[in-house]
Amino acid sequence: MDNRKELKRLYKSRPAIGGVYCISCNGNGRAWIDATKNMTAQLNSFRFSTSNGMCPNPELRAEWLEYGNESFTFTVLEELEKNETQTDAQFSNDIAVLLKMWQEKQVQRPLEK
Repeated sequence: MDNRKELKRLYKSRPAIGGVYCISCNGNGRAWIDATKNMTAQLNSFRFSTSNGMCPNPELRAEWLEYGNESFTFTVLEELEKNETQTDAQFSNDIAVLLKMWQEKQVQRPLEK
């Protein structure tokens, strides 16, 4: 019983890692950039969706139906670890700034295939 409590405590005390990621369609070269406060959960969601033939994001639906789930890849562009002294709002704000930087970078120079 103590072991379960310790595992739960360790799980809750792990550092939050968020960041910016890209979902790319190899069929047409399009890329979608987004951000998350939990990169592991986002990647797991993408893997679960693709392994079950489901589209992980409504914005991708048309391409998903045309090219199929095997044409999509998930790439972590940049990760950000939540600082011990940061509030959730501060962490969210930092991730939003990071996303904006990546979006501006993509406009200036689109991501390569």
